[in-house]
Amino acid sequence: MKLPDPETYPLLSKVTDPAELRKLSVEDLTALAKEVRSFLLHTVSQTSGHLASGLGVVELTIALHYVYNTPFDNIVWDVGHQAYPHKILTGRAGFMDTIRKLWGLHSFPWRGESPYDTASVGHASTSIGVALGMAVAADREGKGRKTCAVIGDGAMTGGMAFEALNHAGSLGESLLVVLNDNEMSISEPVGALSKYLSYILSNANYNSIVRGGKNLLKNFPLLQRIAIKGHEYLKGMILPGTLFEELGFNYVGPVNGHDPEALVTTLRNMRNLPGPQLLHVVTRKGMGYEPAENDPTKYHGVPKFSLDEGVSSSSRETYASLFGRFLCESAEKDSRFCAITPAMCEGSGMKEFSGKYPKQFFDVAIAEQHAVTFAAGLAAGGMRPVVCVYSTFLQRAYDQIVHDVALPDLPVVIAVDHAGIVGPDGPTHQGVFDISFLLPIPNMVIMAPGLIGDFRAMLDAALAYARPVAVRYPKGPGNERSAESAELSEARKSLGITVKEDDGGAGDNAGIAGDMHQSPAAAVIADRLRPEIRLARARIVQMGRAKADTAILAFGALLPFAMAAGKGTGAFVVDMRFIKPLDEELLRALVDAGVRYFVTAEDGVETGGIGEHAARFLGSISDEVKVRTIALPDEFIRQGTSDELYRLYGLDSAGILLKTEEFVRKERSLRRIRDEAAKEPHGENHQEIRHDAPKSGAGGARPRERAREHA
Repeated sequence: MKLPDPETYPLLSKVTDPAELRKLSVEDLTALAKEVRSFLLHTVSQTSGHLASGLGVVELTIALHYVYNTPFDNIVWDVGHQAYPHKILTGRAGFMDTIRKLWGLHSFPWRGESPYDTASVGHASTSIGVALGMAVAADREGKGRKTCAVIGDGAMTGGMAFEALNHAGSLGESLLVVLNDNEMSISEPVGALSKYLSYILSNANYNSIVRGGKNLLKNFPLLQRIAIKGHEYLKGMILPGTLFEELGFNYVGPVNGHDPEALVTTLRNMRNLPGPQLLHVVTRKGMGYEPAENDPTKYHGVPKFSLDEGVSSSSRETYASLFGRFLCESAEKDSRFCAITPAMCEGSGMKEFSGKYPKQFFDVAIAEQHAVTFAAGLAAGGMRPVVCVYSTFLQRAYDQIVHDVALPDLPVVIAVDHAGIVGPDGPTHQGVFDISFLLPIPNMVIMAPGLIGDFRAMLDAALAYARPVAVRYPKGPGNERSAESAELSEARKSLGITVKEDDGGAGDNAGIAGDMHQSPAAAVIADRLRPEIRLARARIVQMGRAKADTAILAFGALLPFAMAAGKGTGAFVVDMRFIKPLDEELLRALVDAGVRYFVTAEDGVETGGIGEHAARFLGSISDEVKVRTIALPDEFIRQGTSDELYRLYGLDSAGILLKTEEFVRKERSLRRIRDEAAKEPHGENHQEIRHDAPKSGAGGARPRERAREHA
């Protein structure tokens, strides 16, 4: 716990909660804002996290907690990128060095972390809907509880925000929506005139006169309509809030979001106004740190960095950089090619493409549903669209994938970025559900590169299939460098496994395939040593030893861990590549070759995952086949580094090795017991019991003994 130093932060060190904040004078708030901004800069630069958004809302956060009686009153933050100052001011300043770390503070507001976090958030455009529900509940409660939603101008582009605005305007509940305009996308910079107008429009006397005038003219409908339209027209001539007025909100602003006194005055005026209110606040993203002000996108989310030198760019190859290169090269070859993003251009590696091919690039803002349906329309019109969406945000477009893409079988490629465990952003951003919700959809092809070297070939193949295809891939550079670990060495030692220099490898066509060169199963196994990407074809990356009875089936990012775990065990290790359709031919061949124990490894939830699907298929081949699924449990995955989470959930190389060996030893022991029991006489009516007859094989239905005669 690192509390703010009283010598460096004389005011902030006293603000242990908003009640202490409200003891300060309004004149002290500017100095407090300076301290909060400095503390935020030093904390995030040493721990990593979201920076530019928080720097932009320091004064606004202070003013909100100064005016609103939190936690009795509700403040709902949209997304939560900008909520670091909120955490600092609500008793968590001493824990900010743990943010985004395993067992530390959450990246975003989290209800279980603090009573000041009224909603657990992480996805955009939800705040107004949540706040409206809270406002209705507060009205029914009757205790005078006030509710405020804080939403950025980027999140305001999401359809949910407008749905909630429309509903709020029709309900007429008392609710304040603060529009944090940090990109100047709605208005020009504010000045003295707009500051004065905001004061007038938020003033209780002014609003009382307006309401009184409407009531006075209630018996003269024509005059009332003329007066209301005239009022709206005059307001619309000088202020940018006509849209909100039409939706039923009283618009006030724009207000300088870095002037604490103006914010406090306006918020005090608006807090008790009846009905839906919208306060337009203009802020500067990255405020107070020049590099972040000049490049707020670069400083949106940052690693650890030096405040003197700033954030340095990484030259390391990542999935995003490879994806960006694929876009540019595809667009150069085909003018029909286009790419779509829901406001994640930089994060998905699309910046260069957007500059080089602006007519083939579409940023639809925070509108995942529209992004997918728009792609469907492009495909129906003869274009070749690729829509890139983070796995966690793809959840929002599920109906559109089913109804608009898969049902008409349109050639849309969905690049599922940030799939699997993404690390410090925590439960709201882990991409662990996409396999389970995409797998049941008819017409879908689902691919997952196990190694970053296969990613480009998969994208090219996906584009060539001319059907609905999802390619899911992890954040960053992949896991190749983290597969070997000290934990794995200890696990091997405890199991008595010795690894030779040349142990394993798909290049060695020895083992079972060599012993079975005349059988259909051997031909299939040998074929799967080929490296090229082929529809519904896996690749064997480590051959099993002669008479191997175990195979590890790795899906996507867990392949490097599975390969490391498989060394020295004599098991097959298979890069499955395709989640759907499954390489059923190879699985039949492995069963015909004598494999009885299959381990599936995936970085998604176990429920509804590919492991369950593979287990059902393998069970239909032979009653003797046993399957162990290694996947994530039925819970929301916490934050931490990716390596920490792989270890915690047993998905790293040591975890896969230990689970595989435990499973195989147990099943082998049970099989020996069953075989011995089958040999014992059972009286006069004893019949021979056969447990190991496969139901079908790579070369047709045959008993296991016949398969081995052919071998």
